[in-house]
Amino acid sequence: MRDHLRKPRHNGADARSAVWIGRATNRAQWVLAVAGAACLALGVQLAVTSNWTSGIAPLLMSVIGCVAAGLLMLFGTLAFVNVAVRIDGDALEVRCGHMGVPRRRILLTHVVGAEFAPEVTPRQWGGWGYRWRPEQGTAVVVRRGEGLVLRLGDGRTFTITVDDAEAGVRFIRERLQLPASGATAGA
Repeated sequence: MRDHLRKPRHNGADARSAVWIGRATNRAQWVLAVAGAACLALGVQLAVTSNWTSGIAPLLMSVIGCVAAGLLMLFGTLAFVNVAVRIDGDALEVRCGHMGVPRRRILLTHVVGAEFAPEVTPRQWGGWGYRWRPEQGTAVVVRRGEGLVLRLGDGRTFTITVDDAEAGVRFIRERLQLPASGATAGA
């Protein structure tokens, strides 16, 4: 039977696996998405059933404001409700949200180290989402918890909050033949 060969998903614990997939979700962001949908609905409701007597300009500004705020909240939060990380023999690929956008692909040839971070918080990075801080590097933070930190050859770092990040670190170290202690071969 060859069904087991078709399964693209491995948990990374099996040393023979060719692909490691990790995911993380943040259910609290659904609350923000609902608030965005409510703003959007309010804007539509204002546009359809309004009988303002003060003029068209205030009505137009209210409708546009509610619709814009609703769309920003709705799509801004849905883009970072979850993250999926796929590591194969060539690269690490990060996809955010249900549509997989934004997406980032990092070739493993550019990675010089991988470390496990036991506690990554949105506060460290200035909030949820795709973040960049000059002193820390770049991160995809969808929730508080464990994370995977890649040290790249150009001196930058890339952090991802993902479940079972320690298995992802082991998988990368095996592929790059790095020591398990976290130090690079040249250090």
